[in-house]
Amino acid sequence: MTPEIDLTDMKVLTDPFTAYDQAREVSAVAKLVIPGFGPFWAVTRYAEARAMLTDPRFEVNSGSFLRPPGIPEHCLAYLETMSEKDGPEHLRLRRLVAPAFTPKRAAQLRPRLEAITGELLDELPQHAEDGVVDLVPHFARPLPIDVICELVGIPGTDRPRWREYGAAVASGMGPDFAGAIPAIIEGAKEAVARSRAEPGDDLVGDLVRAQAEDGDRLTDTELVTLVWHLVLGGQTPVNLIANAVEVLLRHPDQLDLLRADAGLWPGAVEELMRWCSPQLLTTPRFAREDVEIDGELIRKGERVTAAMVAADRDPRAFAGPDRFDVTRSGPPQLGFSHGPHFCLGASISRVQTEVALSSLFARFPDLALAEDVPRAPDGGTWRPARLLLTL
Repeated sequence: MTPEIDLTDMKVLTDPFTAYDQAREVSAVAKLVIPGFGPFWAVTRYAEARAMLTDPRFEVNSGSFLRPPGIPEHCLAYLETMSEKDGPEHLRLRRLVAPAFTPKRAAQLRPRLEAITGELLDELPQHAEDGVVDLVPHFARPLPIDVICELVGIPGTDRPRWREYGAAVASGMGPDFAGAIPAIIEGAKEAVARSRAEPGDDLVGDLVRAQAEDGDRLTDTELVTLVWHLVLGGQTPVNLIANAVEVLLRHPDQLDLLRADAGLWPGAVEELMRWCSPQLLTTPRFAREDVEIDGELIRKGERVTAAMVAADRDPRAFAGPDRFDVTRSGPPQLGFSHGPHFCLGASISRVQTEVALSSLFARFPDLALAEDVPRAPDGGTWRPARLLLTL
């Protein structure tokens, strides 16, 4: 019998790991129960999930994404990111922007990431009350949007309002989210216009200067869309950093290893993505034809997602999957997805997360949880509602 996972069940929302683990051990495919949706399948095992994510019989399209109502008509063209495209058009855009997102380029950004992180850590004690501070609004949330502003070339005077945009996007679908989109689009247009006039030492400047051998290049619309893509995708480190701080504080033996050997941090980020990735599910795909996975028939037009929350704890792929181990070696985690739609900004997210965590624990060696961490009830994202810490 195919297991079902009810995404309206508070037990699932507050402990998705148990629900998905149980489903995975019954079948490689589970049925997600979501009000208002037709058949929706989740691939729960590692090998099958990786295979599905590279299978051309499943496509990503505009139906894979939900948009809040009320977005002005003139903004809609800029919301069709490469994540919504498949085939030749996706490959074209990916090829044009990929050089700006390599691990080498991310490593070159490290000094700037360290400076941005240091400034936020300098301010952190000012937000504390009786020595207790909520890390989410005062560090985890502003850091990624500050990094995006640095990447895109947003002037320092505009960054406070971009923090507000980032907070609105991070809050999820709703009126604040929809209301922030026109302002983000306008800011992105301004950044692109500045770079066209005088390319700067930032990501948009790099892309403006870059020309493919055949003369192909990104249009202004595509560049503005890329900025929106970065703002939207850049929210992953918000929740990853917050999740990771809680996990490390609950595993002091692993934190001690990192304090003793900074060289373990890159591997620790991979293990944190496996263990507490904020993204529970990949972007839904649609079956182009009838496809069978582990005996379950997924019919043409039906939605299917890879349940990273289950696949990354699959004992068929990971030894001792329920053990958090910063020295772990093994297959790559799926937190950044896999295949043609592997996260474009993964390299930057990795370095950003490493810098954020290592700097935070170095600056505040006595950091401790001030309470049990409440979780936001979100069927697609594992994230804290708040993260109160004593400095």
